[in-house]
Amino acid sequence: MEKTTIKKEIDIKAPKEKVWNVLVQDQYIRQWYAAFSEGAYAETDWQLGSKVLFKDPSQNGMIGKVVQHTPHEVLSVRYEGLLINGQEDTQSEDAKAVQGGLETYKLLEKAGGTQVAIEGDMTPEFYDMMSAAWDVALLKIKELSENQVN
Repeated sequence: MEKTTIKKEIDIKAPKEKVWNVLVQDQYIRQWYAAFSEGAYAETDWQLGSKVLFKDPSQNGMIGKVVQHTPHEVLSVRYEGLLINGQEDTQSEDAKAVQGGLETYKLLEKAGGTQVAIEGDMTPEFYDMMSAAWDVALLKIKELSENQVN
């Protein structure tokens, strides 16, 4: 399968701990995942080896597994298939096309805040759409991190 990788980064004026909260806490995830699909969310505990179900309101999305989890530093999910009407699909051609792809978030402490770098593998036909969605998502992550109360 042919894959392309989106790589983006953004500087955020907030400590790594606040940025990490935005990446893994449901109350924030639902806000920045909207850049990809309105109403999208993740079902997982984000622990190493845990299953991740990325879902939209129609119960469609992707299946993944947490393959790296270093709190406040790195979170990486490997795609394992698709979710179609709430049913897990790991055998169809479309599901096999996403298998093995990674989505990785790296947080690097910088003077005055945190740099977030993302990398996401995908098939070429979705590159432009997902690249634009990531631009919106990263701005929302920045806004949520910088405006977090606690």
